[in-house]
Amino acid sequence: MKNKKSNSNRKKSNSFSKLSIFQPNRYRFRKTCPLSSKGAPIVDYKNIKLLKRYVSENGKILPSRITNISQKKQRELSLSIKRARNLALI
Repeated sequence: MKNKKSNSNRKKSNSFSKLSIFQPNRYRFRKTCPLSSKGAPIVDYKNIKLLKRYVSENGKILPSRITNISQKKQRELSLSIKRARNLALI
């Protein structure tokens, strides 16, 4: 009887550590958008320091799955990067 109780306790404590690729993901770790929070910088084509953070070394715009930016802000960001390129600011 003691073995059954100790086994059930082990399963409860180790359920988080035994995540499998094939199990549905119950634990979602979502990061918030860095440009949508309070006190976030405004996305503008003149803010070159901000725009350079979201452009790779090759000059490509980084995707939102890497930068964790929301879709709305990603569209604004890509538009402002393209404007800054057109005006030769980047």
